[in-house]
Amino acid sequence: MNYAQRNAEYKDGSDLPRYPSIFMRVPDSFSAPGQALLQPHESQQLDYEGEIGIVIGKGGRRIPVAEALEHIGGLTCVNEGTIRDWVHHAKFNVTQGKNFHRSGSYGPWVVTADEFSGDYANLQLVTRVNAEVRQQDTTARLMFDFAQLIAYLSTFTTLEAGDLIVTGTPTGAGIRFDPPRFLQPGDVVEVEVAGVGCLRNHVEAER
Repeated sequence: MNYAQRNAEYKDGSDLPRYPSIFMRVPDSFSAPGQALLQPHESQQLDYEGEIGIVIGKGGRRIPVAEALEHIGGLTCVNEGTIRDWVHHAKFNVTQGKNFHRSGSYGPWVVTADEFSGDYANLQLVTRVNAEVRQQDTTARLMFDFAQLIAYLSTFTTLEAGDLIVTGTPTGAGIRFDPPRFLQPGDVVEVEVAGVGCLRNHVEAER
């Protein structure tokens, strides 16, 4: 919920957030580039969320905003796949809907920070499903930019080299259509970030 219009999607009349919304993912919740995303037995509500991933290059604790960009090792593309009905199993907890085995992916590589000259202010992000554009936005519209995210997270945890911070998804996820348009076996999802590349995965039912 980090792009400018995402809060309005919830239609709950709430003010813009003062702090970023945070949850954690386990490593096996991600597929490799080109590998299948798995629709689990327990749900038909596998959804896509195209995002930009920050890979930490230099760790630290309580990193000041003014120094935060120096801790970026590079950027990658992320499909932060979500099992929507499992997200709503509890009032204050989305963890279970965000950690199904191979429900998301990242890659296909990390583009090192020197390729961006410290400028991450207007990177374009596009998500396509079966070649149809579903999400499109730029980092210019982030409510919490890369430096703010790194500073905030490093306040309560020590960031380590190799940590992946996923920075939020624009409007247009499948759940927001009427009726919802969840991913189905055979679908192909592409997340493309300007200057980084294109992450491509197909969908299979879990065996």
